[in-house]
Amino acid sequence: MRIAQSIRFGLWLLIGLNLFMALGSIWIFMRMAPAIEVIIARNEHSLQACEEMLASLAMMTEDKTANDALKATFANALKRAQDNITEEEEPVALKPIRLGFSDAFLGNITERQRTVSGIILLGKINRKAMIIADQRAKQFGYAGAWGIVFMAVCVFFASMLFKRSLSKNLIIPIEEIYAVITAHRSGDTLRRCNGSDLPRDVKTVFNGLNEFLDK
Repeated sequence: MRIAQSIRFGLWLLIGLNLFMALGSIWIFMRMAPAIEVIIARNEHSLQACEEMLASLAMMTEDKTANDALKATFANALKRAQDNITEEEEPVALKPIRLGFSDAFLGNITERQRTVSGIILLGKINRKAMIIADQRAKQFGYAGAWGIVFMAVCVFFASMLFKRSLSKNLIIPIEEIYAVITAHRSGDTLRRCNGSDLPRDVKTVFNGLNEFLDK
């Protein structure tokens, strides 16, 4: 029967839409996690290197041996920052650091100030990049959320259309058949199945039942 086929089709359509919405939600959350990981991996290392370089300069003393150890720590942090260049502005900030940190550890105040300024600039560049990346991740999350809302609305309207079709093609005809049979059992032998704008399958069932009652 065509009604049975349409009902099966509607059920499978609803199942497919719900499955699509579930998979879409999973895909969005899976894309969000790598975006956040990129923010940490790309910029957090440079910020940590900036902190170590500033700490090394701040802990300088009159002890040459201790200063040499701090200088080695500074150089190691600088190398990590140079190996982790992710923004176009970073080489500009790294240049005065690379050229002046040796003299800064020798006590040159001018080079020390220039090195500190470069470190601060490097930190600002990476913090700005993190903020921009975070905003992009949020925008992706908002777009994904609205996408899920759109899919949910589609599922809702599809469900309403299926409910209307099910009521028209199945529930109302069954209620009509039940009412006719109940009336016949109660003694009303003239009651017959009727209705307007009925599907062909329902008309066939109604006509068959009416012919049976006529006999």
